[in-house]
Amino acid sequence: MAFDTFTKKRLEKILDNYIEMKIPRHLKDEYKIIYKFRGNTITLSQDRPSFMPGQRVELPIAQFRFDENKWKVYWKDSKNKWHFVDSIIPIDDFEKQLMMIEKSEYGYMWM
Repeated sequence: MAFDTFTKKRLEKILDNYIEMKIPRHLKDEYKIIYKFRGNTITLSQDRPSFMPGQRVELPIAQFRFDENKWKVYWKDSKNKWHFVDSIIPIDDFEKQLMMIEKSEYGYMWM
């Protein structure tokens, strides 16, 4: 089930504010954080230069799934399989879940 228009706009605003604060101004042309909606899922990725000159790579950071009225956080392994982050308790506040991936103990989510 997809988010209604109001909810999606609210989530986009939260994500846009997060992205604005996350990337330092002097790196905004080089590094980007993108998000994609699919049903009740939001996938957050980093778009950055590849080791190959002139190419870019998209690296998944985290996936947020709205399940049973709570946001659950997932990480992606090297085999492209998503795994639930057991140590992040599902809650109903998306913005708080988004901030959880900023905590040092979850630093593995950021490349």
